[in-house]
Amino acid sequence: MRARAGYTEPGVYILSRVAKHLVDIDEDALADAKRELGTRTIKDTINLALRRLSPQRRDDIERQLDVLARAELAPREQAWR
Repeated sequence: MRARAGYTEPGVYILSRVAKHLVDIDEDALADAKRELGTRTIKDTINLALRRLSPQRRDDIERQLDVLARAELAPREQAWR
């Protein structure tokens, strides 16, 4: 059975996939993001921001691939000539 995210005991939260990272964060940008997202902790702010942006990025990539798929390109044999 696959592990799921959730509380296993009071105060113990288990995520299905997490990693710790040491990063430099712009404090002003973090404060702005906390206000905008309504979050209180760095962890919650970053996780929510990443979750909100991921679908947008996938949509952007999909649109770009659609444009490329519709492009009329030269035959491959002529590409480097």
